[in-house]
Amino acid sequence: MVLGVSLLAVLPQLFFERRNAVPKLLFYGIEAPVLFVGLSLHYERALRRSLGTMRTLLANLALAAVLGTFSAAVVLLTVVMLGLSLDVQGRHVPLSAMLFFGMFWGLLLCAIWALGFVFPFAAEDARLRALEADAHRLEADKLKLEADTHRLEADKLKLEAEQLRSAAELAYLRSQLEPHFLLNTLNAIAGLVTKHPKEARRLLGCLGDLLRDSLREPEEMQTIGEQVSWLRRYAEILESRHVGALQFRWEIERAAERVLVPRLLLQPLMENAVNHGALQRSGDGEVTLRVSLERGDGAGHVVCTVEDNGPGVPAVEPRPGAFGLHSVRRRLELKYDDASLRLESTARGTQAVVRLPLVDDEPSRVHAP
Repeated sequence: MVLGVSLLAVLPQLFFERRNAVPKLLFYGIEAPVLFVGLSLHYERALRRSLGTMRTLLANLALAAVLGTFSAAVVLLTVVMLGLSLDVQGRHVPLSAMLFFGMFWGLLLCAIWALGFVFPFAAEDARLRALEADAHRLEADKLKLEADTHRLEADKLKLEAEQLRSAAELAYLRSQLEPHFLLNTLNAIAGLVTKHPKEARRLLGCLGDLLRDSLREPEEMQTIGEQVSWLRRYAEILESRHVGALQFRWEIERAAERVLVPRLLLQPLMENAVNHGALQRSGDGEVTLRVSLERGDGAGHVVCTVEDNGPGVPAVEPRPGAFGLHSVRRRLELKYDDASLRLESTARGTQAVVRLPLVDDEPSRVHAP
């Protein structure tokens, strides 16, 4: 391609000025091949020595100027030896002008050579370098993706381990709570055995029903309706033991009866309200359980309030050793992100308020009466 471009530049001059055709043909015939071969050899040698493309091109420009001047000098010497004339429009061409023209023509051919020889290779080299950079970037993205995948797997294993730990702790709390409740209930029945044996037998039957329900439904969650039914039988045992001194009231919103809550969640609150509230009065002790729904823009909440009419307590925090209240708090922490247990005590009594979010599968279960 380079040689073709050079010939296109030379042929017009040979055709229109035939009188100087022999010197010009001699000049172009010597300079172009020598220049192209010299530039190509120097370029390849410079690249093998890792001089860099820019330094190599600058060196080739200098080489082209030298070779062009040398070719012009050879032409002048040949013209003189052959006795030919070298003139333009009837005027003799001086030596300096011929040498300058040779240098200029060498630089021009160097530019043509660079466009025809270096530029395609440089463009291809740039394309290959861009592809190589893309390959390195893709490899880096792949390594980053693998690292993210490993981190997600580690987080998943950590979450599964945390869930197993939480499930184990919930099972442990429940295993402690049920014997705790059983012991307190048996103590309540024991007080009736000698004085009221028939009543004690009836209450043992109620206790048997409670235990049978626990064995039949080992799941962690149950509906509020099921738990309230269970608590009514528990309250029946306590009312029989404290005849005239204790009574229970139930205010359950019908739409909340199918909401799922942890099993036996409210039993420790009922027991605490009885022992440390209602029974601290001289008589007429009362415990009230209220359950209602809060409907807002979000999923909503269920609010369970256990209230007694006792004298109140100086501090609202559970006393040391109050396992039941501690178990309620801990089970809420493990089961929900947005749940709370709040104790409020005044001289007219104490309230324990549990606020639970409605879980995802409950909107279809909860409906208006």
